[in-house]
Amino acid sequence: MSSLIEELHRHEAAAREEAAGLRREIDSLNERLAQAEERLARLEIARETVAEILGEAGSDHVEAGSAVVAEAGAVSVESAPASPVGVLTVPPWRPGIAVAVLPKAYQDIVEVLVDAGHPLRAAQVATAAGLSTDKSKVEGLRAKLKRLVNRGRLTEDGPGRFTTAGRKDGAQSSRRQRE
Repeated sequence: MSSLIEELHRHEAAAREEAAGLRREIDSLNERLAQAEERLARLEIARETVAEILGEAGSDHVEAGSAVVAEAGAVSVESAPASPVGVLTVPPWRPGIAVAVLPKAYQDIVEVLVDAGHPLRAAQVATAAGLSTDKSKVEGLRAKLKRLVNRGRLTEDGPGRFTTAGRKDGAQSSRRQRE
């Protein structure tokens, strides 16, 4: 009988060792998967950004040599080459430039934050705007939020918490115009 118990202990030890090996493989695969998903998210953001820049370069949002109508009156855009490379689709904030000059996707983001009235995270903005909450889509939205922060349209109230810059002629005026 003792040999049967010893045999069971050997089988148990072998199964335990196999399970531990499989856990190590799973951990390794999870790490590789996370790295691949992160790389994929960055590539998707890059592709979407390039498509946005190239797609909007020929649109009527901000074309080279065109006039942009702001709340305070007409603001002329400096002439630039017709090439889509280097086109600034999200102009920096300055007095007299309404949110209406932003591309529609950016206007929607600003409107969600104005309506919220308090800081939101990228995933919360996606949910409120009715956008996909997939990780890669939220990362793309986060890039847009960061771009709006860099251009002075939004502020980052703590890490990853975005809110309006609190200007009277910015986001609030575009919302009033639509109502």
